[in-house]
Amino acid sequence: MTESEEPDALRLAREIANSYKTSKPAGQSPKRRTRPAKPARPKRDEPSALGDVLGELVDDQGWTEKLAAQRVFTDWPKIVGPEVAQHSEVIAFEDGEVEVRTDSTAWATQLRMLAPRIVAKLNQEFGDGSVIRIVVRGPQAPSWKKGIRSVKGARGPRDTYG
Repeated sequence: MTESEEPDALRLAREIANSYKTSKPAGQSPKRRTRPAKPARPKRDEPSALGDVLGELVDDQGWTEKLAAQRVFTDWPKIVGPEVAQHSEVIAFEDGEVEVRTDSTAWATQLRMLAPRIVAKLNQEFGDGSVIRIVVRGPQAPSWKKGIRSVKGARGPRDTYG
């Protein structure tokens, strides 16, 4: 049975269906995309790996550089070794400067001597030029200006010596 031999109702239904496929509603202009299409997302019912979803979120929000900078704090023991990490900690990282506090002046001196090697290793880990220099701080001396036995205007513990 060919198309000319089909019953009129069936032929008419096919013509209507074909006209819907090819024609556009009157008065509507074709839609234009202003942005390039994103890759198709998986259907809502399909599971996605949490790492993939978080990766997309980090990229969309522009947090990639900030997260890389935070690795200085978390990866410090791996970068300098367990012995040095036991006596030092990263306290700040801004504008390419890593600020490190040590628990003794001897370790502060050691870290100052190792600073160029550590900067090279940090740049190798986090990208060239991400760390410019390391500022090493020793332990803080006790303050005699505050506390229950302090006197305003006094010179601290030296006031009681003769």
